[in-house]
Amino acid sequence: MPEPTKKEENEAPAPPPEEPSKEKEGGSGPPKGEGDVSPPSALPADINARALARKDSEWSLGESPVGEEQDKQNSNTSQSALFVEKPQNGTVKVGENITFIAKVEAKDLLRKPTVKWFKGKWMDLASKAGKHLQLKETFERQTRMYTFEMQIIKAKENYAGNYRCEVSYKDKFDSCSFDLEVHESTGTTPNIDIRSAFKRSGEGQEDAGELDFSGLLKRREVKQQEEEPEIDVWELLKNANPNEYEKIAFQYGITDLRGMLKRLKRMRRVEKKSAAFSKILDPAYQVDKGGKVRFVVELADPKLEVKWYKNGQEIRPSTKYIFEHKGNQRIMFINNCQMTDDSEYYVTAGDEKCSTELFVREPPIMVTKQLEDTNAYCGERIELECEVSEDDANVKWFKNGEEIVIGPKSRYKVKVEGKKHTLIIEGATKADSAEYSVMTTGGQSSCKLSVDLRPLKILQPLTDVTVKLGKEICLKCEISENISGKWTKNGLPVQEGERLKVVHKGKIHKLVIANALIEDEGEYVFAPDAYTVTLPAKVHVIDPPKIYLDGLEADNTVTVIAGSKLRLEIPVSGEPAPKALWSRADKAIAEGGGRIRAESYPDSSTLVIDVAEREDSGVYNINLKNEAGEAHASIKIKVVDIPDPPLAPNVSDVGDDWCIMNWEPPANDGGSPILGYFIERKKKQSSRWMRLNFDLIKETTFEPKKMIEGVAYEVRIFAVNAIGISKPSMPSKPFVPLAVTSPPTLLAVDSVTDSTVTMKWRPPDQIGAAGLDGYVLEYCFEGSTSAKQSDEKGEAAYDLSAEDWIVANPELTDKTKFTITGLPTDAKIFVRVKAVNAAGASEPKYYGQPILVKEIIEPPKIRIPRHLKQTYLRRVGEAVNLVIPFQGKPRPELTWKKDGADIDKNQINIRNSETDTIIFIRKAERSHSGKYDLEVKVDKYVDSASIDIQIVDRPGPPQSVKIEDVWGENAALVWTPPKDDGNAAITGYTIQKADKKSMPKITWMKNKVAIVNDPRYRMFSNQGVCTLEIRKPSPYDGGTYCCKAVNELGTVEIECKLEVKGGLSFCRLLLQGVPPNIIDSYLRDLESSNPEGN
Repeated sequence: MPEPTKKEENEAPAPPPEEPSKEKEGGSGPPKGEGDVSPPSALPADINARALARKDSEWSLGESPVGEEQDKQNSNTSQSALFVEKPQNGTVKVGENITFIAKVEAKDLLRKPTVKWFKGKWMDLASKAGKHLQLKETFERQTRMYTFEMQIIKAKENYAGNYRCEVSYKDKFDSCSFDLEVHESTGTTPNIDIRSAFKRSGEGQEDAGELDFSGLLKRREVKQQEEEPEIDVWELLKNANPNEYEKIAFQYGITDLRGMLKRLKRMRRVEKKSAAFSKILDPAYQVDKGGKVRFVVELADPKLEVKWYKNGQEIRPSTKYIFEHKGNQRIMFINNCQMTDDSEYYVTAGDEKCSTELFVREPPIMVTKQLEDTNAYCGERIELECEVSEDDANVKWFKNGEEIVIGPKSRYKVKVEGKKHTLIIEGATKADSAEYSVMTTGGQSSCKLSVDLRPLKILQPLTDVTVKLGKEICLKCEISENISGKWTKNGLPVQEGERLKVVHKGKIHKLVIANALIEDEGEYVFAPDAYTVTLPAKVHVIDPPKIYLDGLEADNTVTVIAGSKLRLEIPVSGEPAPKALWSRADKAIAEGGGRIRAESYPDSSTLVIDVAEREDSGVYNINLKNEAGEAHASIKIKVVDIPDPPLAPNVSDVGDDWCIMNWEPPANDGGSPILGYFIERKKKQSSRWMRLNFDLIKETTFEPKKMIEGVAYEVRIFAVNAIGISKPSMPSKPFVPLAVTSPPTLLAVDSVTDSTVTMKWRPPDQIGAAGLDGYVLEYCFEGSTSAKQSDEKGEAAYDLSAEDWIVANPELTDKTKFTITGLPTDAKIFVRVKAVNAAGASEPKYYGQPILVKEIIEPPKIRIPRHLKQTYLRRVGEAVNLVIPFQGKPRPELTWKKDGADIDKNQINIRNSETDTIIFIRKAERSHSGKYDLEVKVDKYVDSASIDIQIVDRPGPPQSVKIEDVWGENAALVWTPPKDDGNAAITGYTIQKADKKSMPKITWMKNKVAIVNDPRYRMFSNQGVCTLEIRKPSPYDGGTYCCKAVNELGTVEIECKLEVKGGLSFCRLLLQGVPPNIIDSYLRDLESSNPEGN
């Protein structure tokens, strides 16, 4: 079959089944006598029918051995592990199609099984699919059924034979074999030409390269009485697949296969058409050892001289080599061929030669002593013996037609002693029952082996066992045969492990389980292999009750939150299962309904409390009892809850943005210690509370901050324990954060008389939301209490009680100046002032020294500012405004003079106050320059000071400018000083030179187009440097820019290229299909988002 596989080129398909022969001797025909040997094209007569009878053998042809069909049918009808439907035997006519179907159920399979199709024993058809062979697989989801099909298209006679289908999935395997018979489409069988039966099919056709054996074998069946023609092994090797070489060599007695293949390689060269020979030698000849062979060539010119050669040496006529001439034929006979004659031969005619190969074949090996049928018992050693015609001959052993592979891991051993061959089977089992055969190159023999079981006797049965938990379990039995067996527990196979060991010593079988567990209890059965006898035993494991409290706290306390459901599951053990009883204060807790109830399970006992209450706290007892003993335990249940809310907090102090609050812990902590508190506040007019702390506060006082001054607030408290957060406390009383002002500043004595003291001050630096209502001025007499020393800043600190201070103004004053009246003369007083608002009085501001109540003359003192101690310069037209502070009491008299004369008050304004004097000139002139004298007088005390004022202007131009000399690029100038020096000394001169030239006109262009009145461009020119600034450049601004300068002397241009990367230009957006109005809007938005142009 050319399409499915190339191996079929050398595989002989089976002829129609024959009646199996019961003869054990392989009939061997006599060896062919000496005579002419024709080119290879015939079957050897010494290959008997039995040697060709086996189907899927890689080195024989013909039908299956005796009994193989029956075994095949038995295997196909036996219970399948995977197949639901198996392929069946089929019959087809030549040229027709046939399909074989196999089905596998996927109910217990996690993935698709693996299916393989074979022809014979080794030929895998998976890679041979093509025009004549199709493999198909489908899956039906509803029935979960895999369907596998093999279709043979346009069957040929050589497609007949035995096929096999194998399916595997993980450790599961199943296979079945089936036969295909191909019948000719016509009923007549033409005469057979042996040579044509072995030739290759027509070259270049679809069947090229295929050996068609089927026609030969079918015709041989019709003409069995005729002498069987001889097969040319050389021709077989030439046309065979390399995988078939070893098979052919064994079948036809080839000993030097390697040398033969080398010669075969040489012979496959394409020979040129000869001009000297009209007929050349055949490619190869074969002859049996001792026979005669005849080589013939025909010459195109009979006059040519012919010479014969063997391995390059010329052959001379002798009794072994005989030469004949018949017309144009030149013939050479080789008599009594031996193995040394196996060689290459060639003949020369003129300058040309033709060559051939001669193969000498050893005589076939015959079976001289046949195998005998044998009966044996399981476990025995079995030896199957036969003898052959030659010592140490190569033979093959088969079981039910399948070749037995002999190897280190095989159960089969072969012993060879000269002509005697023995197949040894150690420890036979029932599976060894089969038909065994031996095959040589010249015959075969078969026998039947039957292996039966000996009657089994139970010497010691298994007995029931009762064992305590943790002890060893040992099940022991003894039978009459030394065979293995299987242990099961409750119908399932027993798996060996660290605890479980299976022991087999001779006829004794043990099952040992260390540290017995409850799950080891059950019914155990020992079943000897190959027997239907079973030995059962029951294992019973007992255990006293136990209570496991490992999951509870050290004192067996269980804490539950009030209102939640408690389901306390206590693991228990015991065999048989113990009965549990719960109680509290000697009162049993019943199973079933109720808020507090008990529930029992095989491996645990559960106490259930629905909606736990604080009153459920207490000690609960559990008692276990079974036939093996009792167990007791006590469990403490503690019901905890969130704490009660604290009482409303108290706000004890308030600041500008803070307050101080405190509270008492809640009366009931819920059975769990208070971990801390959360504080919340809200505005009085709001309903939204805000958490003030995220970490618990351990203390019962807190200072909220960051409040808005002048807004009313409320605060509340939450208590926290391990269970949760309490309900909030009642809110505190509303409070408003207000702050007093800072102390007034710059408290000073304004004036003192014999009975009054006038004080002045500045407002506080910080007033706050409460505003400023007014001031309170207080004083006290020196000697009424002790005064502390002034601090570093000159601020006095007094340790005086409130009763020592006298309020000077019973009503608040909003002025920053106040006179204290009714003071005794020569008395000394201390003074302080406070700012008052809705939050209260501020910290007082103290005057640093005691004040003497007596009017005092203060000598005058003029304090000239530093910048007026030098000449005061001003330009003509500028204003002059000078402030000169002074001291003196009572109010001094002031006198101003200029250059010793009284000041003209029409030109110069003089303004005086109690502490300073001001001279003011609105528009200065040169006449206002001079020396100004100030005199301050108090009583008989006088102080004076002078100020120099100089009003200056720009000088006049120099006089008489002349060019005294000129040389090269130089000129010498002379001039006289200006007539008007501007009321200031001339400090130097500046000389300027001007060239007579015209400034160029600058023009900027883009792409040769002048840039005119475009707001996006700004042009600058500074000292010959020209600059063009482009605001918000876009890709549209790219191009060639040119700067052009033109004057009366000529024109100059310079260019540069600008490339703007990124951004979106108007043109680019327009080309992309964006409407113009959207583009304008986008560019305006872009411009407004970046007003600086960055």
